[in-house]
Amino acid sequence: MSTQAPTQAATSTWSLDEAHTNVAFVVKHMMISNVRGHFAEVAATVVLDGQDYSTAQISAEIDATSITTRNDQRDGHLKSADFFDVENFPKLTFVSTKVDATDAETLQVTGDLTIRGTTKPVTLDVTIEGHGKDPWGNPRTAFIAETKIKRSEFGLMWNQALESGGVLVSDDIRIKIEGELVGQA
Repeated sequence: MSTQAPTQAATSTWSLDEAHTNVAFVVKHMMISNVRGHFAEVAATVVLDGQDYSTAQISAEIDATSITTRNDQRDGHLKSADFFDVENFPKLTFVSTKVDATDAETLQVTGDLTIRGTTKPVTLDVTIEGHGKDPWGNPRTAFIAETKIKRSEFGLMWNQALESGGVLVSDDIRIKIEGELVGQA
């Protein structure tokens, strides 16, 4: 497998296929178990110069109101001013600043992540899962991207101390994106 995209024109534009993409996160609850969630509405564009992924310019937008953890009460709290404050900050965004190939199948994508009006640099470890053409002749590339952030760095400060020590919600958030990009035929 290679970090080069399938043969395309000199410059190509790829869009995220929302129906075949999952933007998920995991956070520790009470310091002992994991709570998982995802965002249902996400859009992204990748522009490549030639076939080399290291030239990629990536921009993504996530609708913060589309968060779901399979618990309506918790989802409502996450949308409140205690966490994402979706009334004032309805979108999370990512814009790449650098893409490095670490080997034939993996990339490190560095960019600016904005959550709740705060922008911080993050690096995503990306694995290219494969390439193919869909039944309509469009090229597709599948990938998995992972990173870890500290929610406090983005202003998500709410927490509650536990009698046994520790806190109700960990500061570390693991993020995993499994997706498909669709190129122009």
